[in-house]
Amino acid sequence: MSDAAAAGQPFDPSGQNTPDFDSLTRDIADVPAVEVITTVAVHLMSSAAVNLGLAEDGEQHKDLDEARKLIHALAGLVTASATEIGSYHAAPLRDGLKSLQLAFREASTVPDEPGQGPGEKYTGPVHG
Repeated sequence: MSDAAAAGQPFDPSGQNTPDFDSLTRDIADVPAVEVITTVAVHLMSSAAVNLGLAEDGEQHKDLDEARKLIHALAGLVTASATEIGSYHAAPLRDGLKSLQLAFREASTVPDEPGQGPGEKYTGPVHG
């Protein structure tokens, strides 16, 4: 995707309609860390859910290997950032993570041993 398209502008080959990268950089600098962390977590959750087959036409997109990687990354992010973002933001992320971990266990034909599932290295064993 071109930078212009990413900024919501149509591509202009003349270069006259280019985004102002200085203002974009300042905008990013104004975003609080908690918002960046929660946004990344939500993206990881959404992608993991799709790879677990939980989306519309889910079986087409089901890929448990990819889901495992995403859930593991999410668990690391949520665990590492929990003290920084506070329980108000961390609690719903933990709930979503646990739901994905349980969905992974349910979708697996050969369930992992307790404590060996995706992200359980960081969260400990997950029980339904």
